[in-house]
Amino acid sequence: MRLISFRHADASKFGAVVDGGIVDLSARWPSLRDAIAAKALPSLATSVKGAKPDFALGDVELLPAIPNPDKILCIGLNYASHVGEVGRQLPTVPSVFSRLHNTLVPHGGDIVRPSASTNFDFEGELAVIIGERCRHVPRARALSVIAGYSCFLDVSVRDFQKHSVTAGKNFPATGPLGPWMVTTDVLPDPQQLTLVTRLNGAEVQRDTTDHMIFDVATIIEYLSTVTWLEPGDVIATGTPDGVGLGRKPPLWMKGGDKLEVEISGIGALQVDVVDE
Repeated sequence: MRLISFRHADASKFGAVVDGGIVDLSARWPSLRDAIAAKALPSLATSVKGAKPDFALGDVELLPAIPNPDKILCIGLNYASHVGEVGRQLPTVPSVFSRLHNTLVPHGGDIVRPSASTNFDFEGELAVIIGERCRHVPRARALSVIAGYSCFLDVSVRDFQKHSVTAGKNFPATGPLGPWMVTTDVLPDPQQLTLVTRLNGAEVQRDTTDHMIFDVATIIEYLSTVTWLEPGDVIATGTPDGVGLGRKPPLWMKGGDKLEVEISGIGALQVDVVDE
């Protein structure tokens, strides 16, 4: 299934994307996160079979795939090609930072270049959505705790990131997530996906997820050792090379730009860049 979060008639809802429209699934659970926590995805898949859309995609306001995650955890330096382009050493353990909820942006929304920044950078990534409350998950069963996958843009304010990763990754409206979550029955192997980022229609990043230094299972094992993972938690798994910082001269985003990340089997997340 492709499960999408949206707002219609001032009410926040979620549903399944079917035949170019949305089947409303929010009668029993108020959000996709709540449905995931209730382990309701199999029953929702059954209810969607043969159903006709309740809304057209163009008639609703899209929300981030998970609008209200308990945590947004991100992995830095997780492709060797990216580590090389920014002049860092290969990590021996996952490098983790977190994002605030107000950084999230939906498909079709605006990311905001801060007035305090001229070094506004793109990073296309695969996002993992956790499916159950878990701790100390061994790598061998780590994929079983995943509800699904989405596209993520880990936009970086490099002027601030050079002295603080937390600051550079937490300006408002710099973390697009969407357009929807694709469930694991559709995408059973997260290491067999192609990721492409485009800026104003020009390809700036392309790689495959099998090139991750720490694969998804290893990331979940590590993070679940550190803390409890909750249903609906978002894990951004790192970006490949091609970022603006690694280019000569650097390629920074500005107001009016259009940014997209497309991942095979999921779809394309598209946003506009606006100046604060």
